[in-house]
Amino acid sequence: MSDKELRRYSRVVVDGDEHAPGRAMLRAVGFNDDDFKRPQIGIASTWSMVTPCNMHIGDLAEVAARGANEAGGKAVIFNTISVSDGISMGTPGMRYSLVSREIIADSIEAVAGAEGFDGLVAIGGCDKNMPACVMAMARLNRPSVFVYGGTIRPGIKRRDIVSVFEAVGARSGGKISAEELLEIEQTAIPGPGACGGMYTANTMASAIEALGMSLGNSSAQEAVSDAKTADCHRAGMAVLQLIREDIKPLDIMTREAFENAISVVIALGGSTNAVLHLLAMAREAEVELSLDDFTRIGASTPVLADVKPSGQYLMSELIEIGGIQPLMKRMLDRGMLHGDCLTVTGKTLAENLANVSDYPKGQKIIRDFDDPIKKDSHLAILYGNLAPEGAVAKISGKEGLHFEGRARVFHSEEDALQAILGDVVKAGDVIVIRYEGPKGAPGMREMLSPTGAIMGRGLGKEVALITDGRFSGGSHGFVVGHVTPEAAVGGPIALLEDGDAIRIDAETKEISVAISDEEMAARRAKWRRPVSAVTRGALAKYRSAVSSASEGAVTIPPAWDE
Repeated sequence: MSDKELRRYSRVVVDGDEHAPGRAMLRAVGFNDDDFKRPQIGIASTWSMVTPCNMHIGDLAEVAARGANEAGGKAVIFNTISVSDGISMGTPGMRYSLVSREIIADSIEAVAGAEGFDGLVAIGGCDKNMPACVMAMARLNRPSVFVYGGTIRPGIKRRDIVSVFEAVGARSGGKISAEELLEIEQTAIPGPGACGGMYTANTMASAIEALGMSLGNSSAQEAVSDAKTADCHRAGMAVLQLIREDIKPLDIMTREAFENAISVVIALGGSTNAVLHLLAMAREAEVELSLDDFTRIGASTPVLADVKPSGQYLMSELIEIGGIQPLMKRMLDRGMLHGDCLTVTGKTLAENLANVSDYPKGQKIIRDFDDPIKKDSHLAILYGNLAPEGAVAKISGKEGLHFEGRARVFHSEEDALQAILGDVVKAGDVIVIRYEGPKGAPGMREMLSPTGAIMGRGLGKEVALITDGRFSGGSHGFVVGHVTPEAAVGGPIALLEDGDAIRIDAETKEISVAISDEEMAARRAKWRRPVSAVTRGALAKYRSAVSSASEGAVTIPPAWDE
């Protein structure tokens, strides 16, 4: 490949007398004469001190830059934002969480497009900035590698952030003292890294590795480890090889690759947010993917990982036995993955896994295929007169596969949480939290505070929760989210009343309310959308552009000629 081909984008910015002003600017940030002849590699860092998930990523970006430079490129580090779900959870600030996915993708696209980077390394740590990085890579379609910032180490007594949320519920139920709650708060988060179970960050890291957009084992390394440092260095070097071989994200992010990602997410018992994010990533890659694909793949894919939140083990413990690669090798050998999919190594998935060793004998984290946690997917896509466009349930089977109860309706997460903590919610209730969808919140808040309180109060098998919002990867129990159409556009969830009989069936994939079509029509005729206090700013812009959760809650406008 010629020098000009290697510098397909940067040469437009730096070559020729007319671009002397641009070169002058770049000299001030560290370029020398030789650097203008090298491919420019953007290193998108999501570093900030907003959250422990990302607090170490600045250092990792420096390592990735060093790898790119050593491989013959010229690295340029730039930052984008991150917001903390764990800190904003249960507050109005959580409305910005999913919105931040779009802002991050937009900002990476803007910087890389404006500066003429020839390749990209993006390092993400918290769950929204991870799919955002891949969404930007798909838009730009320049040689790119994603790096996961890594999981946090366990706190004392194997605690993590979900331990704290559930302790709040336990405290309100009188099961622990104020001193015990404080001790859990003080010891659950020991340092840098993303939340430690198979919550959304570790789920998405695993999905992106299975998709082929990160190097092998990038998903299964602790944030503070030699392995993660080496992963960043290799990523910086790998992107130069991708440039030389002209391998771009859309060569990798095929429909078959997305099917691999879905299969791995299911086998790991991953977060419902994976549905939302994989749909959004596929939309950016112009790959047709729908809710029904999760049902189709899930029918023959078992849950094999005994990991938190519904299982016993943390990501650090899965790392100790080899991470997700032995699981992927097992799945490939059984014909459950497409082995011919190209990856950022320049090799196929099958080639990457060829020499991977199996898990050590006696390990209990990853079950055998003949002894699964659940014989099919825990991610149930439900339809019915309550969700005609679909809903996403996370049902491990531990809470049962069916639930029937009476609706107890709330117009916000805060109201529902106070009812749970205040002993208003009783066994047999179906908690309905509405006006929390992409347009309704706006921003589709996660419901970890209510679900954590439910589990902490010992009601995990006694109540169900449905919402047009979504759930944290740390949520578990009998929960159904992403109910579409959402309440803010007049979906059936907006028409529910206290006492309505609701039926949820994970086996028949149904969610329904015992209301006649005539009664539903009468209620719809009376319905008026509540007035929103959000009238300006990022949330208002998001509300005007965002699509349904069943389409990934993306903000992609229609093509110009449409």
